[in-house]
Amino acid sequence: MTKTQEIERDTRQIAEAIGKDVRALRRTRGLTLQALADKIHRSVGYVSQIERGLSSLSVDDLRKLGAALNVPIGFFLEHHNADPSDRGVVVRADARRKVGSREEGFTEELLSPDMTGTFEMLRTEIAPGATSKHLIHRPTEEAAYLVSGTLEIWVEDRHYALAPGDAFRFHDQNVRWHNPSDEPAILVWVVAPPVY
Repeated sequence: MTKTQEIERDTRQIAEAIGKDVRALRRTRGLTLQALADKIHRSVGYVSQIERGLSSLSVDDLRKLGAALNVPIGFFLEHHNADPSDRGVVVRADARRKVGSREEGFTEELLSPDMTGTFEMLRTEIAPGATSKHLIHRPTEEAAYLVSGTLEIWVEDRHYALAPGDAFRFHDQNVRWHNPSDEPAILVWVVAPPVY
């Protein structure tokens, strides 16, 4: 294979991967093709081509998609530096995609290889002293395992104090959290269906 053919193959694979992510995010957010097209000021046909991996995207288009789907622009690109043989199966520690959060002191990295599955897995880090600013409610089933640190959560009006090795699950309920310690709380979090 020539260098030009390798570049064309890699470009095509990246476009296909971004297209799968856009489709999964659009569906998760309950948007139609038309609604997403309206948000980014493009045609339905163009959005359909993006989702099928047939369009090369400009940085401006990626910014618009990120804003419309509430993810940082890097979300679409970070995992494309991975070894091609890993794509879709393995996520290396140095190739995790960072996903956005509106909560100060709350960061997440996608552990799932892509957005096409029925659930997503995240590495969540909650900074020392951080507290959710409001109740969080998503129409999802979620479970998490506390790897290190401590965490307090409230599911509806019930309070739970968690230590390393503890796990929890909730479904379509109001939740808030607080890290009472001086070290980060690290969790492995599973969400179904995917929200990022």
